[in-house]
Amino acid sequence: MAKAVCVNGLKRPAGGGEGAGGRLAARKRRRKADGGGPEEKSSRLSAALFGEDCEISCDQLYELLKYAALGKCHNATQPSWCRIYQQSHLAGVVVVVLHEMSQLHFYKFYLQFKHLRKVFQHRFTLTPSTNFLASLYGGANLKPENTAQGLTSAGSECVPKSSDLECDPIIRKYGEKKRGLTSYTLTLEEQKKNDYPIKGSPGCKGYIYTECDQQRTDSSPLFGLDCEMCLTAKGSEVTRVSLVDAQGQCLLNELVKPEGVIVNYRTRFSGITKKMLCPVKTRLPDIQTRLKKMLPHDAVLVGHSLNSDLQALKMIHPSVIDTSLLFARNEGRRFKLKFLAKAVLGFLDCLQVTGQRPLLLGRQELESSGLCQSNLSISNKEILQRALEDVPLSTFSIVQFSLDPEYVASHLLAGLCEKVRSKLTDMLTIYVGPFEEGFCLKSVKKEFGRCGPIQSLTVVTETYQPHVCIQYEVLEAAQLAVESLNGAEVAGSCIKVQRPVTAAMLDSDVLIKELELDVENEGVIYVAGLKKSLTETDLKEEFSQLKDLETLFLPKDLQSGKHRNCCFLKFQKSQSAVDALEVIHGWTVKGSKLRSRNALASGHLWKWIWQMNRSDGKQGGNILHERMKQLSDLEQDLTKKVKKLDHHIKKLYRSLQNNTLCVVLFPGVNSMDGSQSGLGLMAIKDDGGRSAC
Repeated sequence: MAKAVCVNGLKRPAGGGEGAGGRLAARKRRRKADGGGPEEKSSRLSAALFGEDCEISCDQLYELLKYAALGKCHNATQPSWCRIYQQSHLAGVVVVVLHEMSQLHFYKFYLQFKHLRKVFQHRFTLTPSTNFLASLYGGANLKPENTAQGLTSAGSECVPKSSDLECDPIIRKYGEKKRGLTSYTLTLEEQKKNDYPIKGSPGCKGYIYTECDQQRTDSSPLFGLDCEMCLTAKGSEVTRVSLVDAQGQCLLNELVKPEGVIVNYRTRFSGITKKMLCPVKTRLPDIQTRLKKMLPHDAVLVGHSLNSDLQALKMIHPSVIDTSLLFARNEGRRFKLKFLAKAVLGFLDCLQVTGQRPLLLGRQELESSGLCQSNLSISNKEILQRALEDVPLSTFSIVQFSLDPEYVASHLLAGLCEKVRSKLTDMLTIYVGPFEEGFCLKSVKKEFGRCGPIQSLTVVTETYQPHVCIQYEVLEAAQLAVESLNGAEVAGSCIKVQRPVTAAMLDSDVLIKELELDVENEGVIYVAGLKKSLTETDLKEEFSQLKDLETLFLPKDLQSGKHRNCCFLKFQKSQSAVDALEVIHGWTVKGSKLRSRNALASGHLWKWIWQMNRSDGKQGGNILHERMKQLSDLEQDLTKKVKKLDHHIKKLYRSLQNNTLCVVLFPGVNSMDGSQSGLGLMAIKDDGGRSAC
């Protein structure tokens, strides 16, 4: 019988058509159905973030982003803390910044961040800073020879030099002085020459006229129009229409169902897939009617090769500006829009108006992902230009998102921190008993110490019979004690083992289960009962017989620096970890019987919990009480907002092109009201599975 492997939480047979070869064939079939080209090579991440030293600075993060965007061909250095294999095949880099949020927020609302914790396998603690983006890009001390100045992507055209633009037809025709809007509109003859649909033309029978006949002035409203097309049995047909005003505000972003049978979705250029169009009911006449109603009678349309868009829309509009004709190279050859954006506008992350690849994440792409809100912005900051001067537009973008400041304000940080700290303390705590009077406490400590490092142990005498309260240092130890020692005979008594019964612990079982199933814990097991005299070398030798063992992490006491009596083992394959669990549990190493279970907390989380539970949390009684009261009033609403945010990021991630590096950053909080470390999550989008890891 074929073994089952877990893919995206679903069990599938490891052999036959659903194995690696089967998944590859399925992916090829999907690409063929979507009209894609040959199979692309996949990039993958390998990050050494399992141990305690997984706190990454802004400089280190910058190093990663620079290498991902530029690669070796532009002298960018492979970061020491993370390796990107097949970097040259990356389709692009997307960074999502969740302002005013920290590692604290991620684990407080862990159950709500359902998508983030299931997709992003690589996580790291992020050093907080007062101005995160400035620290990330402006704070990197780059030597001139190491910057990206003057570099373009391999195989792409060169960005036009300023001297080329000085000789450009628009400069020669209009001079360098700025002119009014009407100076740049195409004449009727120019429209005819460049195949624009003209009213009364024999080839435009059945076309819809916008009826925008009012006299144009330099103050007439300007609108940017862009369409995406697919190839059908009838020819080229519209699949998406986008309209923005002069301020970049998205007015229309609609998917359109073509009339003909689709032959090629042209996903590589349009970002449109079969899955996106399946539920769409909007047809071209619906769009024509909406556009006709939306455009004022003196509207001017602007676009890049706008004639193609109007032909596809089967619409006629009398006043147009075509940027592909305004800026033309020698012999009439045209510049691509992304090069004009860099050379003329001087920035990288422009709002997408015409046919860019969807990875640029213009406002229309964000709108379709549910992210185009008033509190969302696309960065085109100078700090980004200085850091990645000439990275092609389609390869790097930043999406910034902020929840309402009322919900994540710094003055609520102390209350939130105290609430999370209290819950984690309860999860690390167990109550053991009852015991007979005069029981041997040393025996209890020895037995429960085999489950993991104990932080504190106290006798509770307020109950009818004595009990013992034990607080562990790692979640796995407390859970192992509950699972393996409940009902056991210890110190001459048959005991019960349970966690505290508090309001904060009502969802503890659900939380433990979700932590165990977290993608970050795949292939990782926890081993306890080690003698403290064992060194890391001893343990590596002892566990060397285990198949596919990749990493051994031996936690240290952060104050004394001494090893604890537990370790974590990470395996290359999940099944190897399952097999190792069966072997290790009950295994004797130098006279010590081992206990093991699936991991619950990785290195960064283990260290964070350890630090939180050693902070005194003293804020002044009245102040803390008021903040906790404020937090309780807002927490329910915040939970809903975080869940919605996770859903938005899920839609954004799904819209990304395959082989895109996506980095989600909780920058952390560093202010007078408190400081909390940030959190980074990484994955490379892979249509054949969760992510390439």
